[in-house]
Amino acid sequence: MELAEIDAVLFDMDGTLVDSDAAVERAWGRWAAEYAVAPEAALAIAHGRPADQTIRRLLPTLDAATVAVAAARQLALQYDDLSDVTATPGAHELLATLARLGLPWAVVTSADARLAEARLGAAGIVAPVLVTVEDVSAGKPDPQGYLRAAALLDVSPARCLVVEDAEVGLQAGRAAGAMIAALKGLDGDLRLDDLTQLAQRLESTPAAP
Repeated sequence: MELAEIDAVLFDMDGTLVDSDAAVERAWGRWAAEYAVAPEAALAIAHGRPADQTIRRLLPTLDAATVAVAAARQLALQYDDLSDVTATPGAHELLATLARLGLPWAVVTSADARLAEARLGAAGIVAPVLVTVEDVSAGKPDPQGYLRAAALLDVSPARCLVVEDAEVGLQAGRAAGAMIAALKGLDGDLRLDDLTQLAQRLESTPAAP
């Protein structure tokens, strides 16, 4: 699929639309200390994944109820840590470009709704469609979140562009059948330095006949 053929853009949140890396690292560092886990082990696998998936990998002997409590604690450490959360470079420019082009968009995140709304709000972004970990039975790399967002926008997943900065999110987008735009040096159908680059590509792409 060519860029001119997309009908919607589906964004990851943390690291893609919202620069929250420092807050994420602080939260996992504090959580790791409480649960006697090496912080570097948590950070090595946490990005882009729902908290419960990360915790199951770090502490495989925990039962489901204890995992749920640990995941809730990890999220709680993030809710009010917003002092340095901002929009990523080019995010507002890209969203303005989508508005001019009439392209709908959505956010698909491994955060829960409270955290997603807090971080998007701190970044000055209002998502017209928001799919969180609470809206699916399986988080990334499962494609459920992206499939749900496409359905809510009433577009085919195969005509969506998924924008991600984590490998598990790229896997989810590919599994949904979408075109992939990858940040942070990751591999995708498009490789982006930042969102300004995507805005420029969209502006200069001729409309599909």
